This record gives sequence, structure tokens and C-alpha cells, in this order.
Amino acid sequence: MLLGENISMAFAAIMANKMRSFLTMLGIIIGIGSVIAIQTVGNSVTESFSTSMSSTGATNITVGVTQRETESVKGEESGLTFRGRRNMKTPEVKDYIKDYMIEDFKKEFAKEINYIELNESLGTGRISEGKNSALVSMIGGDEGYYKGQNIELVAGREIGDKAQKGGKAVCLISDYAVKKLFSTEKYDSAIGRTIQVIAERKFYDFTIVGVYKLQDMGVLFGGNDDRQSDLYTTLGCVKKHTHTDGYPTFTVAKVTDTSVDSKKLRSRIQIFFDRYYHTNRIFEVTTSSMESLLDELTKTMTTISTAISVIAGIALLVGGIGVMNIMLVSISERTREIGTRKALGATNSSIRLQFIVEAMVLCSIGGILGVIIGVTGGSFVAETFMEAEAHASIASIIESVGFSMAIGLFFGYYPANKAAKMNPIDALTYE
Repeated sequence: MLLGENISMAFAAIMANKMRSFLTMLGIIIGIGSVIAIQTVGNSVTESFSTSMSSTGATNITVGVTQRETESVKGEESGLTFRGRRNMKTPEVKDYIKDYMIEDFKKEFAKEINYIELNESLGTGRISEGKNSALVSMIGGDEGYYKGQNIELVAGREIGDKAQKGGKAVCLISDYAVKKLFSTEKYDSAIGRTIQVIAERKFYDFTIVGVYKLQDMGVLFGGNDDRQSDLYTTLGCVKKHTHTDGYPTFTVAKVTDTSVDSKKLRSRIQIFFDRYYHTNRIFEVTTSSMESLLDELTKTMTTISTAISVIAGIALLVGGIGVMNIMLVSISERTREIGTRKALGATNSSIRLQFIVEAMVLCSIGGILGVIIGVTGGSFVAETFMEAEAHASIASIIESVGFSMAIGLFFGYYPANKAAKMNPIDALTYE
């Protein structure tokens, strides 16, 4: 008998017992649906996070001064040095990465880095304009820092090179701050105005040269009408007030060349700065990147998917046993049909193939329904609760349908083989 005829007979047998067939497929549907749903959610979250990180510099490397895991402690009387448990300490200005170190770093890694981002905070303060006020965090950055920021201007201009070199007190403020201060959405009207920020009993004057669009962070701030936004100024301006020498951290934007391995580059950067910090018993320079965070997220989602797949595997096992059970019942009901076919010359292999195909068709339909439910449910959860664009894995879908067919083959073989070995005379006289 041809394969096409076997498939047609399988569909006819399934349609003849719709409810029984559906209940038999239920375990397959639940198992496959669970796997596809969790993988869709996982892929969606990972893709969304990856896209977000790419737009904010996922390949960037952060270089910073951190406390060593252990520190050398010198006894006052004995003069002996020993390793002791560390007390948490914050690096002081003397421990910062100095300008000459950064200049040496730029020369050493000129071919592997695009630019570096330097910034320093001047603290949080409040701008007052009559009865209106706005809370701001003052940040000074160099040219590299503003290259790496995703700042979308709605009025005015960026902070120019001339202002950077002169350390001028010019700034960019958010559209939200403009609306709070001047009660207007005509952002051009704020350009050229001088504002004063009061922070810890100190007064800082800035001239507005640009207004940027503040990302909607209302959900994170619980809808607070006094949310804080950033005020961006030149790095030189901040340095004039802080009088600090060096930086506790800075960011490296590596070149967009796939041949530059981030892990190896991070290791080499750390070795480079070890030459300056080998005498510092408390602090060292370490590196980190968002790529490592993305790798950890991917590993976590893979672990969760594997755990769900194991649980779903139990449902598939139960579904497979259900398929075997219903095939045994079907063969018992069609014993005389099998006897008639054998009496007309049907071979054992053709009988076996007929019922194996029926089991595989039954499981394949269950697998396809499971995929549809899994993709739909996973997409709904990703878009509604995770606020991420749905990404279903085509490979997982193909694997799931193939696996469901394999279940049909495995659990359908015993009933099919039992049918093939029936004695034609016994089958014809069966009641």
C-alpha cells in the first residue's frame, strides 16, 4: 500500500473518532505547547535585551578601580605582611586612574578602540525659576562621552569642541525640565537662558545651549511629578569645581571589528593597568562589559528552557503512552478488518506500516496544534507582560514537530507490530 493511501486512512480513522483522538493528542499538545511557549518568551526577552544593549553600547568595556579580593595588612610591631579579610573601602582620589595613564592607554590600544568616554558627576541639585523648580543630576562629559550617549535633541545644538576645550559652563537639559521650569513646550525659548542649580549649599550657573528628549520613565518613577533628569555639561566645567585628578571609572568603545575579541581585549586592558597598580595593596583596575551580562542572561534563559523542557517531557511521555493505549484499542476494534486485509494478501510489513503511519499522523497533528498554541501563548506573554517583540524559534518549531512524529513512531511501533503478527484465521473469527 502506498504511503499516501496510509495517510488518507489515518485521517479517516482520526475523523471517525474525533473526541477520542483529541483527548489522545492532549498530552502531546500540552508538552509541545509548553516547550514552544517558554522558548518564545525566552527568545523574545533575550532579543529585546540584546537590541537595547546594542543601542546603548553593548560592546563597550567599562574600566574601573575596585577593591582587591584580599588586601595585604602590615603589622605595626613585627613588620610582617599577611593576607587578611577585606573591609569595604571606596577609592580615594589618589587611587583614581590618572590622565597620563589614560593617554598611555590610548596610544597602546589605538588600533583596537574607537574612543573612550570620560565623565564626572557634580551631584544632584534643584533649578528654580520663580515658583517653578526641577530636580537635576549634573554630569560633565568629554567628546567621547557624548558620542556614546543616545541623546535626541529637540531644540538647540550639541556641546561643541570649543566649549569642551574651554570647559565652558554650557549645558543640555531635558524637555521635561523645560516644561517644569518655564511652563512651555516651545523649547527654543529656553536656548541661551542662564539657569542656577543649587546643590548642597553651592550655586552653579549654566547657559542652556540645547534641549534633549527625556525618555519616558514615568513607570519606573511611579508617575512622580518631580522626577529627576540629567543636566549635561562639559567635563572641564565639572573639573573646575571638583578639582579632582583622575577618574574612578571610564568607558572604552572598542572598534566594530569582529576580529577584536572582547574577552581577550578586556584581559589585556587589565594587564596594562596592573603595571600602575601593582604597588597598590588595596585597589586594582578591573574590566566589565554588557556582553558578559547578555551572555549570563542567555545562559539563564537556556537553563529555564531546559528545565521547562524536562517537565514538558513528562507530559510528552504521558501523551506517548496515551497514543500507544489508544492504538491498542483501535487495533482491537479493527481486528476483523486486519484479518480481511491479510486474507486478501496484505503482508505483515504493510499492516505494520499502516498503523505506524496512523500513530505518527496522530502525534504530528498534536505537535502542530501544540506549536500553534505555544507560539500564540508565548507571543502574548512576551508582548503583554514583558513588553518585548515576539521572536519564535523556527528551529525549535521544526524540532518539535519532528519530535512529535518520533513519539508516534516509537509508541506506535508496538501496537502496529502486534497487528502485523495477527493470525488471519483468528482475526476473521474474532468477535
